[in-house]
Amino acid sequence: MTPTRIAAAAGALLLASLATPSIADVVSDWSTAAIPAPPELKEVTVDPATTAVLFLDMMKAGCSARPRCVAAIPNIKRLHDMARTHNMVVWYSLVGGGKATPDDVVDPGIRPRPGEWYRQGGADKFQGSTLQPILAQAGIKTVIICGNSFQGAAMGTAIEAAQRNYKIILPVDCSAGENEYNEQYALVHLTETGPVNVRTSVTPTRTTMIKFQ
Repeated sequence: MTPTRIAAAAGALLLASLATPSIADVVSDWSTAAIPAPPELKEVTVDPATTAVLFLDMMKAGCSARPRCVAAIPNIKRLHDMARTHNMVVWYSLVGGGKATPDDVVDPGIRPRPGEWYRQGGADKFQGSTLQPILAQAGIKTVIICGNSFQGAAMGTAIEAAQRNYKIILPVDCSAGENEYNEQYALVHLTETGPVNVRTSVTPTRTTMIKFQ
């Protein structure tokens, strides 16, 4: 074969390879994705003096429309009662058209007290709210986060808390998404696949695995 023909054949081979569709994208490979193993849940002991509990977007309208959120209410109430018993800092984000009040929280047993709540939409509840000033004034180092949704308010606020050098305790039984996949996604990102400073700051647990000094 002459050099000219060799070059032509090589060029044709290159063009053919470039024309071959790639399957190395997430949609093409969707069915091959493997579900990660669940993260290990850990027993935690907290100092009530330096730990705050955040209840994010736990509203009647949003939570009652999600069966997984409704199922989490007893766990949320358990954590709330423990926080009150230990005189901890508690903070709430309220959502709902800019008119939400404490009466709109999903359960009257976890109703916020005056000064504990702020109307704050979006996933990051630090942005433009009273959350950071309240935590700083109280000398808080660790936050326990419960949110609706898990992949929205809980994850967004956990990521920002890590950026602000807080430690995050994440009870998996007091945050909820629309479905199991959304919750898995949020938990895996926060504990396994997210930025190093996030996943090293987050401790996954359950409300029944939290103890107080």
